[in-house]
Amino acid sequence: MDASALIPGTAVEAAPRLRVAIVTETYPPEVNGVAMTVARLVGGLLERGHQVDLVRPSQQRGNRPAADTNLRELLTPGLGIPGYPGLRFGIPVRRALTERWRETPVDVVHVDTEGPLGWSALAAARRLALPAVTSFHTNFHQYSAHYGLGLLQRPVGGYLRRFHGRARCTLVPTRELAGELAGHGFRHLEVLGRGVDTRLFHPGHRSEALRRSWGVRGRDLVALYVGRLAPEKNLEVAVRWFHAMRSANRRVRLVMVGDGPLRERLAAEHPEIVFCGMRGGEDLAAHYASSDLFLFPSLTETFGNVVLEAMASGLPVVAYHTAAAREYVIHQWSGLLAAPGEEQALARAAATLARDPARVRRLGARARFGVQKADWQQIHERFEALLLRQVHDHATPGAYRATQAPTGGDS
Repeated sequence: MDASALIPGTAVEAAPRLRVAIVTETYPPEVNGVAMTVARLVGGLLERGHQVDLVRPSQQRGNRPAADTNLRELLTPGLGIPGYPGLRFGIPVRRALTERWRETPVDVVHVDTEGPLGWSALAAARRLALPAVTSFHTNFHQYSAHYGLGLLQRPVGGYLRRFHGRARCTLVPTRELAGELAGHGFRHLEVLGRGVDTRLFHPGHRSEALRRSWGVRGRDLVALYVGRLAPEKNLEVAVRWFHAMRSANRRVRLVMVGDGPLRERLAAEHPEIVFCGMRGGEDLAAHYASSDLFLFPSLTETFGNVVLEAMASGLPVVAYHTAAAREYVIHQWSGLLAAPGEEQALARAAATLARDPARVRRLGARARFGVQKADWQQIHERFEALLLRQVHDHATPGAYRATQAPTGGDS
């Protein structure tokens, strides 16, 4: 793209078009918050007439890369991630990316995941003097403690700091996370929030037939959890909140949507819980809308897209005052919040709520209202503006340049 297109006062200022490389190690049909967010951002760029070069690991044998007018795709080799069946991380392919972007130049490189493929993309961008932007989606340095790898927390944090330090800026989903990362030495942070599809996630998808399949009758209350059934999700806390609610109202049921390494143990220890496995699309929307309130006990999320999906579906949220809940839930108005560590306070508040189904419905209606502003179109506009600014600044003499990280490890 001609850099003059980004300079105010030029004839083409109104409609600059970018060629954007998006590099990610997870993408639909994989089911997780990062994959969904990346797909949404790709869709937003395409809707605005930009060209996207999507680089990601091949998910299964026989995958064919997409190739049309504004979207082309490179599928790279990948390896499975231990403990995350169905997910893969990309291997280093710096030379292939350098050749690809030299032959068909891009204006900016956006790296969404911090694995070997992402590192290769940053190295190739530097080799070609391309501006690079990263996103911080997952607290891997915190996850390590939940998998018996606490000694790796500091080195993983150091790696992430070096990784993101190679970019012109790093996108984070909340102001809270920006402040936390700045305190750990991360620089050039920009907040890019998340949106929710309020037409898909809507109270109108409520299904009495689905509720009956869960063993729910009449005015029973359904507490819902949606997400990975894994150690880092703090699920035993959700179970304790559920039991506190059930002690106050025997007609409360807990439904868990998702899969993961803890499912078998949780199912054996808690036969009173309904496990629904992985769900998606309108089926997932029906599971949300057919429930009555949402439990979100995680303390490791950078955001938590499921919080917005639950609120859009008309569910009040019970969660810690962090990530998406901190941004969107108002305590005692659209849900219940407490500071991290105040598990018992939330359990008592949830038990009180369970005794008052009418209040549950009032809070749910307010939750739906509270996420109307979380519109994906606004997110797409800000993402586009951030990329345009980085391209312009990179092309302008004297503009900010990212601090150069130590050389080496560029394979």
